[in-house]
Amino acid sequence: MTSIDKDPQELFAIGLCGPQEREEQASLFNACFKKSLDAEALRWRYDQNPHGAAVSLLARPGSDAGVCGYACSPRLALCRGEHKSLAPIGQTGDVMTHPDWRKRGIFSQLDRRCMEETARLGWPIVFGLPNRRSAHIFLKLGWEQIGKIRPWTFVIRATSVARAKRRVDGRWRAFRIRADQRKGAKARTRLRGITEGLFGVRRISRFDDQVEQLSKAVEAGFDFMVRRDAAYLNWRFIDNTARLHTSLGIYRTDGELAAYVIVQSPREGEVVGYLVDVLAKDEAALAQALEAGLAHLEAAGAELVQSTAIDGSWWSAKLAGAGFQPPRKENHLIVILYTHDAYHPLARAARDASCWYLTDGDRDDETMG
Repeated sequence: MTSIDKDPQELFAIGLCGPQEREEQASLFNACFKKSLDAEALRWRYDQNPHGAAVSLLARPGSDAGVCGYACSPRLALCRGEHKSLAPIGQTGDVMTHPDWRKRGIFSQLDRRCMEETARLGWPIVFGLPNRRSAHIFLKLGWEQIGKIRPWTFVIRATSVARAKRRVDGRWRAFRIRADQRKGAKARTRLRGITEGLFGVRRISRFDDQVEQLSKAVEAGFDFMVRRDAAYLNWRFIDNTARLHTSLGIYRTDGELAAYVIVQSPREGEVVGYLVDVLAKDEAALAQALEAGLAHLEAAGAELVQSTAIDGSWWSAKLAGAGFQPPRKENHLIVILYTHDAYHPLARAARDASCWYLTDGDRDDETMG
């Protein structure tokens, strides 16, 4: 470890981690979560991000292996497309405490240490999408809740397996699955009507410089958005260690990239696919991107498609218009914010999450689900 703070009462050390600790961090991750990963995945996530290296920490009792971990990854974000506002910000991820070491206050000290380091690096804000177990702890530590985020669901096939999945959101939604399937089919007919003959769709093996121009065109319409340049998108989706994403480009007849959509196919034995990210220059290109994503997932065997959106955001409205159904009211996570520089344009812009451009692709996970 490159930096260590000691607490004599708890007898553990908190240290910043580098690539040499990824095996140890992966071991802790696998002890804490149902979804497992290896050191290669953590090196991809923490060390290879073109927007910068992650701040990651471990708490260790004496010479033993880490028992509590915390990570915060940089994203280049900007406000209303203004270049002067462009700055690295942080997103929390991999907040984890070994089951045998919970409720000892270790995480609180990790959070303080991480915020000290992100302030030192000059990141004006840090945001997070904490799970239900840790959300209340963040709020006690001075984070602000600035929004809610929910999973939306599109019904492709009303099978018994799909119905069982929908039952997570209550019997009524499981009962309505055939009606929701019909609504989805009608919405897709509308999408196809908007885009007929205007675009071609083809797979993107690697993003090129066209996508940055597309990102810049979209950024001007949003208070807060992560820049989607070629280097970032190739890292985030093409070079992703999970290898589950497909990137589809929406092209005009002259070859201009008008939109892209990124989807995650169902894992083996599963029926849920994910609409992960989308970027479009106009409404027609967005309609084609949505339909292209749904068509690809249907061909890949998805019976349900999920996508997550902040309440009141542009994305929640677009999902509703495309035939996605909301979950029950209590099925949500919160969006939180920690401010280091209250006068920075991004700090002011970020205070209302409903004005953000945020999709599942902006989350700090290799995969959805």
